[in-house]
Amino acid sequence: MAEPFWKTVALEDMTQAQWESLCDGCGKCCMSKLEDEDTGQIYFTSVGCRLFDAGTCRCKDYENRLAQVSDCVQLTPKNVREIPWLPSTCAYRLIAEGEDLPPWHRLVSGDKDEVHAAGVSMRGRVTANETDLPDTDAYFDHMLEEEP
Repeated sequence: MAEPFWKTVALEDMTQAQWESLCDGCGKCCMSKLEDEDTGQIYFTSVGCRLFDAGTCRCKDYENRLAQVSDCVQLTPKNVREIPWLPSTCAYRLIAEGEDLPPWHRLVSGDKDEVHAAGVSMRGRVTANETDLPDTDAYFDHMLEEEP
């Protein structure tokens, strides 16, 4: 049996379809994060991007997200190695670090909803949308104790 592509193809050499299929649909990267200016520590929140659909854990306008959300970060093989806030469960981060995909990942389990069943996604955990918050201080009320 042949090895799966994520074990044999470098991130930089993946096709667009292979790259996109690595996303597990957890929605964690679409949550607002706060960074301590003094220490650089990242704090996760349960505040979704204005384009985030909390029910599906997907972007409402993925194709046009970069034009609509000025601080949306497009993940690339280069920047996934440099982004400090990618969650420890992120497939892009795992593969970049030489790790394997977890059993609940859709490419392993064959079920795109397994990420939700395993409790790894943000489904049911989003407490606000960024458009609901009046100012930056309001984000502190939605800080999570640890990485989601």
